[in-house]
Amino acid sequence: MYLTTERLRLGRFGPDDGALLLELESDPEVMRFLTGRATPRDEVESVVLPEILAVYAGHPRLGTFKAEDADGFVGWFGIQPTADPRTVDVGYRLKRSAWGKGYATEGTRALIAHAFTVLGMERVEADTMAVNHRSRAVMRRSGLRFEKVYHEHFDDPLPGTEFGEVLYAVDRATWEAGSHE
Repeated sequence: MYLTTERLRLGRFGPDDGALLLELESDPEVMRFLTGRATPRDEVESVVLPEILAVYAGHPRLGTFKAEDADGFVGWFGIQPTADPRTVDVGYRLKRSAWGKGYATEGTRALIAHAFTVLGMERVEADTMAVNHRSRAVMRRSGLRFEKVYHEHFDDPLPGTEFGEVLYAVDRATWEAGSHE
C-alpha cells in the first residue's frame, strides 16, 4: 500500500489492472477536461497502463496510484515527477459514482502531506483547464494556491481551451506554516 486516508487506500496498479483504467477512461464525462473523449481499449492497454508502470520503474516513490474505498475501485491519484527533482505534480481521476463525496480533496491533501513529510519535496503543483471549476475548487480546498493562467497550443483543442490552463501550487514553507490545516 502506498498511502491510506480515512476512507481511501492508494496502491500501485499492476499489469492486470487495464480493465479498471478502461472503466474510468471510457466515461466521456470523466475525460471531459482531459481529452474530451473516451479512451479506446487499445490505447489504455498499449499506452496508458504501460506509462503508469514505467513511472514506477523510473521513480519508485512516485506515480499513479489506484484508489479504493470500502466498496472497491473509485479512480486514481497521482504524484508525478517534474523537471525539478524537488517538485511534484499532483492530480486525480475519479469515477462519476465517486464525485461529490470529498474523495478528490481527501486524496489530494494526503498526497501533498506525503510529498512534504515523506518524500522531502519543496513544492507541489497541480494544473487544469481554467474552465474546470470543480477541480480548481479541489485545489483550493487542498491547500494549493492559484499562481497563473497560461496558454498551450493543442492541435485539436477542447471547448474552453481558449481560456487557458491554470497552475496552483504550495511550497514547503507555506504548507508547514499551517495552510494545510
